[in-house]
This record gives sequence, structure tokens and C-alpha cells, in this order.
Amino acid sequence: MTSTHHSITRNLGYYKNEGGTYLIEIRLTNVSQIFNSFDPSPFLEKDLDEDAESYIVQSVSEFTLKTPLKLVFYLPKQGRDRETQILPEAIHNYFDYRKHNAARELRQTLRRGRISLIIGLLFLGLCTSISKLITLFSDGTFANILTEGLLIVGWVAMWRPLEIFLYDWWPVHRTQQVFDKLSSIKIDIRTV
Repeated sequence: MTSTHHSITRNLGYYKNEGGTYLIEIRLTNVSQIFNSFDPSPFLEKDLDEDAESYIVQSVSEFTLKTPLKLVFYLPKQGRDRETQILPEAIHNYFDYRKHNAARELRQTLRRGRISLIIGLLFLGLCTSISKLITLFSDGTFANILTEGLLIVGWVAMWRPLEIFLYDWWPVHRTQQVFDKLSSIKIDIRTV
């Protein structure tokens, strides 16, 4: 079996437009080429080939989510069989599965953010309390350095929850949206 990486024709940033819909085009010699050859699952549940998935996801990611897109597979006439007829359903099933995985990853990221926030706030509160106690019982240079150090360490502990809530969640959410779009994208199969 030929590697999909070599058989997919990339348009390198240029996408055909048919009636306001941009085409993501893939040329195949046979339908099985788009799927992972090591996956023993039934056809409708097979994983996509890694290169094929990467190409499709990267192509869709180049557009806004509202841009009308269509996947177009080009196959030779002799390559058309029952698998060709159910190819759209298999592609939709795969990306629906990936969408649910991305949703689970987003929930886990946000959960980790909430737990990190609670831990960070508790640690910041502890550092602030210890700092206040030190200022009550001591008023020297060393005490000032120690109290400032505790406040800095307490705020540093807040970095991880802030990182999650400011930066980590949205790439996962964007990926989920791309998979959602792909789970219902229009698919055409054309002969060459």
C-alpha cells in the first residue's frame, strides 16, 4: 500500500471555490488509502491515516469556522465500490469520535484549572497569613525579605491556574470546533 503522504495532492494554500464553497481536495488510488492500514476495526469505525487526518485538519483550520467547505475525494473509476459509497459516513464517524475526545480533553483541562486555582488560592492565603504573622512578631530587614519572598512565592503559585484559564483551554476548544465542523462536512466523491 502506498503511503498516503505521497498520494495526497496538496494545493499549498490554494483552494478551489465552487459557488462560495471552498474545496479540500484529496486524490486517492483506492479508498483504503485514507485509513490507517493497521486498524482492524470495521470500515465505518476505522481511524484515518495520520497524514490524511493532519492534511484535512490543517486545511480546515486555515479557514474561519463559518466558511463553507467541502471535502472532495478523487478516485479512479475502477476504485469505486461499496467502501466508496460509505466513505462519507466513515469520515463523519471518525471526526465525531475525535470531537468527543476533544470535548473530554477540554473538560479535563478546565477541571485541572479549577483544582489548580483552589490549590493556588489556598497556598497564596497560607503565604499571606505567614507573612502577616512574621510582620507582627518581627520588624527587621530579614523579616521584610522573608515576607516579600512569601508573597512572591504565593503569587507564583497562581501562575499555573492563570496559564490554564488564559492560554491552555482555547486551543483545545478550537480543535473541538474544527472536529465538529468535520463531523458533518459535505463530502463529494469524484472520478478521475
